[in-house]
Amino acid sequence: MSLRRPRSLKWSLVLRIAILQCVMLTLIIAGIIGVMLATGIIPHDYEDGTMDVLADAVARDTNGALVLKENSDLAKLRSDVPDLWFIIRDKEGHRLQEGTVPAKFQPFVALLDNIGDARIDPAIGDAAPPGGKIRWTDTAAGKVQIMSGTKGELSLLRVLGSAPELFLQGILPLAGLMALATLLATPWVVRGALSGLGNAARAAGQIDIDKRGVQLPLDGVPKEVTPLVDAVNAALSRLDAGYARHKRFLSDAAHELRTPVAILNTRLAALPATPERARLLQDAARLSTLADQLLDLQRLDRQAEHFGPVDLVALARNVVLDLAPMAFAAGYEMSFEPAKEKLIVRGDRTAIERAVTNLVQNAIDHGGKAGRISISIRSPAMIEVLDEGDGVPPSERERIFEPFYRLHPQDHGAGLGLNLVRDLMQLHGGKVEVLDGKAGGACFRMVFPA
Repeated sequence: MSLRRPRSLKWSLVLRIAILQCVMLTLIIAGIIGVMLATGIIPHDYEDGTMDVLADAVARDTNGALVLKENSDLAKLRSDVPDLWFIIRDKEGHRLQEGTVPAKFQPFVALLDNIGDARIDPAIGDAAPPGGKIRWTDTAAGKVQIMSGTKGELSLLRVLGSAPELFLQGILPLAGLMALATLLATPWVVRGALSGLGNAARAAGQIDIDKRGVQLPLDGVPKEVTPLVDAVNAALSRLDAGYARHKRFLSDAAHELRTPVAILNTRLAALPATPERARLLQDAARLSTLADQLLDLQRLDRQAEHFGPVDLVALARNVVLDLAPMAFAAGYEMSFEPAKEKLIVRGDRTAIERAVTNLVQNAIDHGGKAGRISISIRSPAMIEVLDEGDGVPPSERERIFEPFYRLHPQDHGAGLGLNLVRDLMQLHGGKVEVLDGKAGGACFRMVFPA
């Protein structure tokens, strides 16, 4: 099942505003035309009513002569204008005339060849409407010249019939310009209105389990989104409280474990030296290590302000000296191979020492109980722990750093050791990786910033 891609709020608003503007513009223009028709403003000023009806009715017969097709508009015009008169002619000399041309317009009949479009009225000034008009117009019979009176009215059906043309030539271009202005201006306006929400989103993107007490800012957040931000902040507060309880539990459990483990080690040390005693001591050491790892989780500090210079050579040498007896008892040889006498990095000495210790203990647990465990210091700033065991398959080299992950079902797992190593290296701006060892086995490499 595929998830639908979330819609953009900004562009959704832009699209809806643009559509709303187009609809409103159409309704406004239609309303204005309707009011003008209802109040008689358009019929009073409209002067082409007669010519429109005649232009629609003119046609040609089989001989090419001009004729009028009878229709409802022409019948109504003859009914409304009893003294209807007109002259229709074309450039080929065909002529169609009806009614008597008023005497005041007779002088213009002889001049039709020399007149294009004209408004004719005996009154002085710009009459509205004039008494007569002359116009060349396109019809079904071709381009013809019409001379007629102006007593015809505007037909409502004609207005409705011209609505598509009005929409295409008038409303649509204007609506397009408004939509373009909306597309350019609205994103800027919406971006400004949602800037506070963007700040909250950036703050949410920086939330990390190790940065507790974080709250999303409410400054500039739209009122409609404030309840969501408040709910997220409340959830973050509950998570912080739960995390604090979890940390306290880890700390308390680790402290409670240390006392019985110490007593167990003391009693095991008093037993006679046997292979079984060595295995029991190793198991007790693993318990002690787990308790220390739980305490390390509780103490793990993600702030690097208190880092100082750390000599990796001296630190690794101390770890080798501390763990050599355990390695020898488990059947291993150990070697320490520093590339130089001193190699300084910036970090927390205790944390780095714990990470190296965890890697060496991991080699003791999973190195096959035979062969050599080597600890190397390499330039520019690396510590390598190598064993000669079965190694780690490439497909498992990321998963082994998960807490308590088992490479094989029969293994006792790596506990929290490798997970702590990864976290500590991230704290220091470095990384830990698993490679193939020179003589088989695994090579765990800690890489520090140079």
